[in-house]
Amino acid sequence: MNRSLPDATKSTTYALQAGDTERHRGKMSLDQGDFSPLKHFVLAKKRIGDVFEQLQCYVQETAEFVEDTCKNGSLEQISSRDQLDQIQAYTSKLSIIKEVLARRHMKVAFFGRTSNGKSSVINAMLRDRVLPSGIGHTTNCFLSVEGTDEDKAYLKTEGSEEEKSIKTEGSEEEKSIKTVNQLAHALHMDESLDAGCLVRVFWPKTKCALLRDDLVLVDSPGTDVTTQLDSWIDKFCLDADVFVLVANSESTLMNTEKHFFHKVNERLSKPNIFILNNRWDASASEPEYMDEVRKQHTDRCVNFLVEELKVVDREQAPNRIFFVSAKEVLNSRMQKAQGMPETGGALAEGFQDRLKEFQCFERRFEECISQSAVKTKFEQHTIRARQITANVKEVMDAININAAEKRVASMEDREYLMDRLEFVKNQLNLLIEEIKKRIKAITEEVEQKVSNAMAEEICRLSVLVEEFHSDFHPSPHVLKMYKNELLTHIEEGMGKNLAFRCTDAVNVSMQTSQKDMFDLMQPLLPPAVQSQIHMLVPCRKFDLSYDLNCATLCSDFQEDIEFKFSLGWTALVTRFLGPTHAKHALMLVDKQVQQVARPLATTPSAPALAPQQEASTSQEELMLSMVNNLASVTSRTSMSVLVVGGVVWRTIGWRLIGLSMSLYGLLFLYEKLTWTTKAKERTLKRQFVDYATEKLQLIVSFTSANCSHQVQQEMATTFARLCQQVDLTQKELEGEISRLSDKIQQLETVQNRSKTLRHKATELECQLESFTSQYLQPHQA
Repeated sequence: MNRSLPDATKSTTYALQAGDTERHRGKMSLDQGDFSPLKHFVLAKKRIGDVFEQLQCYVQETAEFVEDTCKNGSLEQISSRDQLDQIQAYTSKLSIIKEVLARRHMKVAFFGRTSNGKSSVINAMLRDRVLPSGIGHTTNCFLSVEGTDEDKAYLKTEGSEEEKSIKTEGSEEEKSIKTVNQLAHALHMDESLDAGCLVRVFWPKTKCALLRDDLVLVDSPGTDVTTQLDSWIDKFCLDADVFVLVANSESTLMNTEKHFFHKVNERLSKPNIFILNNRWDASASEPEYMDEVRKQHTDRCVNFLVEELKVVDREQAPNRIFFVSAKEVLNSRMQKAQGMPETGGALAEGFQDRLKEFQCFERRFEECISQSAVKTKFEQHTIRARQITANVKEVMDAININAAEKRVASMEDREYLMDRLEFVKNQLNLLIEEIKKRIKAITEEVEQKVSNAMAEEICRLSVLVEEFHSDFHPSPHVLKMYKNELLTHIEEGMGKNLAFRCTDAVNVSMQTSQKDMFDLMQPLLPPAVQSQIHMLVPCRKFDLSYDLNCATLCSDFQEDIEFKFSLGWTALVTRFLGPTHAKHALMLVDKQVQQVARPLATTPSAPALAPQQEASTSQEELMLSMVNNLASVTSRTSMSVLVVGGVVWRTIGWRLIGLSMSLYGLLFLYEKLTWTTKAKERTLKRQFVDYATEKLQLIVSFTSANCSHQVQQEMATTFARLCQQVDLTQKELEGEISRLSDKIQQLETVQNRSKTLRHKATELECQLESFTSQYLQPHQA
């Protein structure tokens, strides 16, 4: 017996040599980092959690950015509503993924037939009797063991009619962790629980290092006590990272166990399966068959994993098969925890080898579950995160490209508008001078036309006066009304005649000038005004206002319609000397008469003959005085005529004088009789024509200047209206340039921000790539 023990130890050690090199290599690398293989999952979880936290903030930031660009109407929908909805959908998805990642943990499910020691294996790993174990059917329902940061252990039940949460301490009824035996032990079966329920055992992390790294161990009822295998798999196995088949080394791998894992393999793609041949301590009693039995179990397990399940290849299969004694390991570890030797108590021979193999299982199991959990829990989320990041980056690229294109187009538009504004300003300055010259030319032309037309109308004034017909009477009242009507007739008639002579020609000149003005100014106007430029042309016909104001102009006209003999003294003097000289001559005669009349008035006592002689003398003196006066104011020719006349008068005598006087009297009588009302009217009209002609000639230049001023005002008003439109054009151009400048600034801001967000996406992609390289592809590290 004693001689066979070393051989058994040697064979056990030999069986483990297949995985020693790899195990020690992994152990050395992990020891250098001073953490267990399970830390790999914890670090990966923290790392991916941080990445998703950044990604969620990034997607939220991009959603706000896209929403701002969508709502900004001046940017002309540089981003679409579909892009915004897409990114906002990512925000909600990332929130869900982040919550899922926060709940993620490594999950190991232990399955096997009844009494194969599943609970004992878990207790051995936990280093305490946490789960119910014993002879026969002990575990009635599913049990999960997970760590808690609290110092007190507690239980929760899920899937029963009434969910329960039982804390071991602090409640009204204090209960120990042994309460789990009452809930899950088949011998103390709670009627409210069935095999499909789950009792969650929360064990303090301070009591078990294994639970510090987000590891959950799930114990199950025996696979041979229920037919609800499919529901078990759906509820408890789909998210499991590693499955541990606990077999009984005292028998062999049974079909019920194989059947369950065949169903698992149908639902999951190549699940990670470890096979523990428990109760291997029984082999110590028959060491001579140990190697054969071990080889038998190993071959059967390898064939099951490789040939039937096809989850691993034949080279790796032996590394998934272990021969242990969970009960021995649990007792040993509990004794060590109590300060006693771990080899104390009734332990079978070869315990150290079985302990080492259990530790090897734990190490291999930790490495496997860590790698598997990282891959299963994080790989799809990492791929999804990379897809989201890539899609958001594409949106940022699209926004950046749209912003760049619109910015270039806006800059080109602004450059064109700035050139046009400069052109409008320069061209307007040139046109102002040009149009001023044209307005000046047309006003001078109008002034000349009106001046010539008015001069012609003044020459035709007598005809216009002769056309006037109204009741005439020399009485003052009637005469006043007659003159007022005559003035009105003259003003209306001259106004019509001037309008007939000038208005049409002036209108043609003005329309031609306005058309030229419009043609010159049209390129400076906006397109909308160019198409409606006819609206700027006055609809009414331009009429010159000839304000002659004859009533005021001829208000001091005084007619002289008293009878005057054509051969009277005054008429003759006026006829021969002219109106001006006659007036002076008559004034001299009046003075001489007054001087002669005074001496006569001072000698009343003279004889009767004396007055006659004095009168004759006075006539002769008067005649001589008149001749002298006439000679002083007339030419020598006039003087000679008078002297000759005087000589003839002395020669012919009184006879001829008498005849002449008779003829003179008859002529006077004829003229007196023909001085009728009609003659008076004709005389008044003739006098008015002479008077009005003189007065109207005084206002020719004023009237023509007034008409040219009207034309100038009309042309200036039209030009000012056009200039106002050009000013509006300039203001519109300046406003559009300012708007484009603001838009360009906004687009530049959008470009910069989209570039920044794109760079952030690239950084997140690098972090995801680094996470993939470090945690999801460790073979490449």
